[in-house]
Amino acid sequence: MKTYIKFLTVSFFKSFINIFLIMLSLVLILNIIKEIEFFNDKDVNTLYPIYLSIMNTPSVIFEMFPFIFLISAQFFFIKLFNNNEINIFKYSGLKNIKIIFFLSILSFLLGILIITLFYNLSSNLQKYYLEVKNQYSNDQSYLAVINKNGLWIKDILNEEISIINSSTMEGEYLKDTFITTFDKNFKPIRNIRSDKIDIKKNKWLIYDASIIEDNTNKNVELFEFETNFNLETIGSLFSNLSSLSILKLINLRNNYKSLNYSVVDVNMQINKILTYPIYLMLMTIFSAIIMFNTKNFKSNTLKIVIGLFFSVIIYYISNFFNVMGNTEKIPLVLAIWTPLLLLSLINISMLLKINEK
Repeated sequence: MKTYIKFLTVSFFKSFINIFLIMLSLVLILNIIKEIEFFNDKDVNTLYPIYLSIMNTPSVIFEMFPFIFLISAQFFFIKLFNNNEINIFKYSGLKNIKIIFFLSILSFLLGILIITLFYNLSSNLQKYYLEVKNQYSNDQSYLAVINKNGLWIKDILNEEISIINSSTMEGEYLKDTFITTFDKNFKPIRNIRSDKIDIKKNKWLIYDASIIEDNTNKNVELFEFETNFNLETIGSLFSNLSSLSILKLINLRNNYKSLNYSVVDVNMQINKILTYPIYLMLMTIFSAIIMFNTKNFKSNTLKIVIGLFFSVIIYYISNFFNVMGNTEKIPLVLAIWTPLLLLSLINISMLLKINEK
């Protein structure tokens, strides 16, 4: 390995690890404060909030990696500028563009490592965190699952337990649905079958219901069924996709398709993860461009503030397109790739004269 490659690699990783540890500490402290507030009126061990904070922190850090890469690259170049090492490289024939290119490759490879190892770890910990947290939530009386057999719901209301299974879902209607209701001792009360149920509100409207109750079968044209669920509630229960690994996301997408449930959110999450290394690479290049263009600024703090300012703008632009994609205002491909293409064009235009800096 050439000496300069080894030097650049070690220097960048030192900056990255330092910033990563700082961010990790800050997020962990904030999470602990949040969990202490949540468990303030609950009888749990004193260390329990810390334990849950550790479970939740990696998922938050994953979302912060673009900022971590940007700041890491800034501190990397601050060191090169302060020690005049950038000029030594230039006199040795190593152009600025080559340094940036090398850092971009490092960032891309590190991004692949992050989505294959770190993301899978963070998603598993997040899943466990949500399961444990739900035990202390006010919503623990009901749950919903989508699998290859359709939508399954367990609902507890007015001391009655309902198990609901629907094979498909079309817009605001459940299709081919079977509901079994038990008392608190799990003694059967009634069975309901229907081909169409309106779930817009918590009081479901069951059309052409076939009801078996007290050993008698009756058909009701319109039957009202009160639950904890409505269309919005069901959608929100499946919105936390950060607790699923890539393989689980693919499996969930297949289950959604079998239920005829929208796969837009899942596809967005999968594409977001797969394009993450490119996003991190572009943020590193953008950070390098900022540092070369502010090279003569005396204040390092000002350089970092400028970098953070632009990174926040990039974040909100990216988030705007994600929302547009999730709400199907624009195609999924445009939602994912437009922010990356815009950032790429900015980087390319600014790189043209980078060797003169």
